[in-house]
Amino acid sequence: MKQASIRHFLNTQDWSRAELDALLAQAAAFKCDKPGDQLKGKSIALVFFNPSLRTRTSFELGAFQLGGHAVVLQPGKDAWPIEFDFGTVMDGEAEEHIAEVAKVLGRYVDLVGVRAFPKFVDWRHDREDQVLKSFAKYSPVPVINMETITHPCQELAHVQALQEHFGTTDLRGKKYVLTWTYHPKPLNTAVANSALTIATRMGMDVTLLCPTPDFILDERYIGWANANVAESGGSFAISHDIESAYTGADVVYAKSWGALPYFGNWAAEKPIRDRYRHFIVDEAKMALTDNGVFSHCLPLRRNVKATDAVMDSPNCIAIAEAENRLHVQKAVMAALANQ
Repeated sequence: MKQASIRHFLNTQDWSRAELDALLAQAAAFKCDKPGDQLKGKSIALVFFNPSLRTRTSFELGAFQLGGHAVVLQPGKDAWPIEFDFGTVMDGEAEEHIAEVAKVLGRYVDLVGVRAFPKFVDWRHDREDQVLKSFAKYSPVPVINMETITHPCQELAHVQALQEHFGTTDLRGKKYVLTWTYHPKPLNTAVANSALTIATRMGMDVTLLCPTPDFILDERYIGWANANVAESGGSFAISHDIESAYTGADVVYAKSWGALPYFGNWAAEKPIRDRYRHFIVDEAKMALTDNGVFSHCLPLRRNVKATDAVMDSPNCIAIAEAENRLHVQKAVMAALANQ
């Protein structure tokens, strides 16, 4: 069983504003001076249940640049499939239980990163974040969320990119639009949950723009947003009107996500979703903003989520945000490995 004193990085909501600001300051320092020795002699196991480009590359390179070593594991591919339920007769695909996996990894490495998307069958089950929480429960070393039903590393990279663009660490008063966009497949709500969380945490005036009430995010993250506004200032509103949401915006952040009432029932959601292809971020919508900046977590399907012109605009900071994944993750690893 893990020691009570161990600090994990599962959600930014678990960290104080001062702690988040310290991570962002360290990330900015790492961006100026990439090499370091904060992870010298230390290692991290990166456990990927789902594919990755930016997350895997940035974590592996980040560990290397700080003098550490990363081991990449893919359960069911190059590592044994894992069981997470208790009381299960393990006569199926899973070869070992999380209670052993987490404890064994903790005897080898100093940190564990976990990437595990929802199963898209039952949101009531997926919202419990069982895989991530099980690793945190049984790991004797700190666990980092590399994206499950939230994406806290993306949150920090996003904020760092905004601070760089606006030339200030104080983002209060900025009008921030988190807009749903069309996608031909049902997608995880993780980045949307996280964008809503961090934007309200930073005291911005946040609008969640989505086609219908069916696409409003889980009540947990709506609750976090309201609590953050009460603590940090700013405001939070939900809108289904494109023009009013975009008008005067300083930031437009786009993401597609599945409608929770249709979670696990794609056949029922698809015809509804298909009616809202016009939520694409295009030049006409961005023209309504106050010279607003655009970003996305990537990957992004051009001319489905956003047009070529928006992506190639000097006001698009998606690449800067992606680069910052390297720096914020180094800050998180350094903080956890040396606690």
